[in-house]
Formats: sequence, C-alpha cells, structure tokens
Amino acid sequence: MSNSSVPLRAWLILGTALLAVSSAGAVFEMMEGPGPLLKAGWRLQATAVVLLPGFVLQWRSSGQEIRQRCMSKNSSLIILASGVCLTLHFGSWLWSLEETTLTHSLLFVTAHPLVIIVGLWILGRPASSKEIIGALLGFTGAALAIMGAGSEEGVSVLGDMLAFLGAVAIVGYLAAGRTLREWMPLFLYAFPVTLIAAIGLSISAMIIEGAPLGMVSTGLLGWSMLIWLPYVAYLALGPGLFGHTGINAVLRWLPPLVVSVTLVMEPLIGSLIGWILGLDSIPGMWTWLGGPLMIAGTLLVTLELAKGDEEE
Repeated sequence: MSNSSVPLRAWLILGTALLAVSSAGAVFEMMEGPGPLLKAGWRLQATAVVLLPGFVLQWRSSGQEIRQRCMSKNSSLIILASGVCLTLHFGSWLWSLEETTLTHSLLFVTAHPLVIIVGLWILGRPASSKEIIGALLGFTGAALAIMGAGSEEGVSVLGDMLAFLGAVAIVGYLAAGRTLREWMPLFLYAFPVTLIAAIGLSISAMIIEGAPLGMVSTGLLGWSMLIWLPYVAYLALGPGLFGHTGINAVLRWLPPLVVSVTLVMEPLIGSLIGWILGLDSIPGMWTWLGGPLMIAGTLLVTLELAKGDEEE
C-alpha cells in the first residue's frame, strides 16, 4: 500500500486517535478526590454504556452461528480472561498515577512490546538480533528512569512498577483480542470485556477504597454527577471510543506497522499534554536519560514484531 493511495482522512483519524488516547492520563490527573480504582471503574462503566448500542445492533444482525460461537465455553473463558486483564491494566495504571509522575506512568504502561518479547523468549520462540537490541535498550532505559526515584519530584519505584504491571496485563488483553477478533465482531467482543472490567474495578473500589453505592460524588455511580460527568464522558467518548475505534478504522487504509509505530509516541504526546496543563513537572536527568532509550527500544521491538506479523 503506497502512501499516495492513503486518503487524507486516514491520517487525520490516526492523529486524532493518538491525541485522544494520549490525553487520558492528563484527564485522570485532573480528577482530584476519587480513588484510582473508582476512577478506572467510572471510565469503563461509561465506556460500556457507549458500547452497548453497537453490541445490540451487532448481536441482532449476527447469524446464529456467530452467536453460538460467542456463547461457547471457550469464547466465554477468553472473554472473561480478557476482562480480568483489562481490570488489572486500568487498576494498576490509575494507581500508578497516584504514586509516580505522569511521564513515568506513560513510559512504563506503554512498554508492553518489551513484555511481549520476554514472553516469546520464555515460550521458546527465538528472538531476532534487532528484537534483542530493542529489548536491551528498553530495559536499560527503564533501569535508568527508575534511578530518578528519590531525586526527581514525584517519581517512585512503586509507581513505576505499578505502571509496568499495567503493561504486563494489557498483553493478555491484546492476546485475547487477537484470538477472538479474527471472527468475532468488534462490539460483541468489546462490550462484554469492558463490562467485566467495569464490574471488577467497581467491586475493587468498594473493598479497597470504601467507595459507597449510589450517585454520590465518590460513589460507584458518581461519574453521572455534573462535577465528574464532563471528564468521564470525554474519557469514554475520546480515548474510549474515538481513540481505539479510530485506530481500528485506519487499518482499512494504513498497514499495522504504521499504526503501531505512531502509537509508540503516546508517552511523549501524553507528557507534553500534562506539562502544558501544569499537571506534571519537567522531568529530571534520569528520566531524560532513560525515557528516550525506553521509547527507542519499544519502537525497535514494535517494528520487528509488526514485520513478523506481516510475514506470517
């Protein structure tokens, strides 16, 4: 596919999607008061509401065979596992925003290509020389960035590790999606997974953070109150719908490699948004040393993984 055959709207959609997903961390930072698990639960509750009409339409239009495959034991277990992974991803990532800087949180939570490489190596799949170099660059950068704990304002090892746990969890979510999305319509997959994660995070917020039931400012349905609704509506419609749906949409015109490489820029864009809004301080020396290495390593690994997918 040549760049000349790609319509302008594809690049506009991809740019908008990148900006949307990159802005999520900053918007969560602006929501002061609710606990991280509660905010994550709100986000996915609202996203599930947005996805519900698409789910109903696709369920009605799908044939009996697709419906039976969706409700099979194997598909149900994979959807459940995907929902659990999404619960862990959002819960650990939002918690990390409470413990470390926005820049560090974004660097570590988007490092899942490095996790994939390690996972493939554990499973016995040989890594290419470029994948090895990328992984070494990425983990070296991570080690340097963590050195900022204690000397850079807001940076902590706990927060960085929580964000990295979010990266580990998203690998399971992506693997489940890759398995089911080969035949399962988008909303038939996305809605139940999002609903499971919303329920899991809401229950966790009740147990761990003591969030009460009902439509109070820090309750399980508090996102529907005017004080929080603009934030949560943006998160559901922006990063949740237009961001991820836009990414899926541009695959019609752009190869996955281009999309994957573009999304590697999320930590940089997200950090810039945080700095501009005054939500995050300018990083210190260790972050400036480690951050670019993490992005470079992630980029190199992403390029190699995408190349391998295209060759299959």
